[in-house]
Amino acid sequence: MTDVPNASDQILIVEDEPKIARLVADYLNGSGYPTHHIDNGDQVITWLSETEQRPQLVLLDLMLPGTDGLTLCREIRQRWPRIAIIMLTARVEEVDRLLGLELGADDYICKPFSPREVVARAKAVLRRSQAQDNSIPGHDLLLDENGWRALADGQDLGLTAVEFQLLKVMMQSPGRIFAREQLMDHMYRDHRIVSERTVDSHIKKLRKKIADIWPEREIIRSVYGVGYKYQPEE
Repeated sequence: MTDVPNASDQILIVEDEPKIARLVADYLNGSGYPTHHIDNGDQVITWLSETEQRPQLVLLDLMLPGTDGLTLCREIRQRWPRIAIIMLTARVEEVDRLLGLELGADDYICKPFSPREVVARAKAVLRRSQAQDNSIPGHDLLLDENGWRALADGQDLGLTAVEFQLLKVMMQSPGRIFAREQLMDHMYRDHRIVSERTVDSHIKKLRKKIADIWPEREIIRSVYGVGYKYQPEE
């Protein structure tokens, strides 16, 4: 089945090498994806905050003038978790790849690369992102981000802002294990220091509210010695 881009499938290219940026943009435009290009890391967050139409995907170079790609990846994922991210890097060390994915990247591509590969990877990431409907087989668990509400079979779970944020982060990546330290980064926007027990306490309260409606299902699971994951499937 051929992917047909939506008009809203804008892709932000963050790349400081003009030839690479132009080549990638040409191929993406030719496949129906509108693009915007930024060549300095310091401009990315400002543009994302002010633009009227936020992109669905960011192609993010690792080595940039100004703010580096890993720092940007972390901030984008924290502030706009629905934006997909593909890292572009000439550094092939395994630690850099793992670190990039740990910070929230959906995929990475090593330079030099074929622009056709970039288009194919972009289509795959956008397809996965848009296919996530935040639903549980046999049940519906939906997030109302405007009202900061989580609805289980239409019933409001009555979550606090912190509980809503924790659930939202885990639902963005079903099956992914989040360490307590990673969840801490998403709990409070002022980056206050909290203990791991505080994370456990919020998770416990969140689980209880879900169990009040779905006593037979455990959708937030503990991974001993590591952290927690959202796992809707049996």
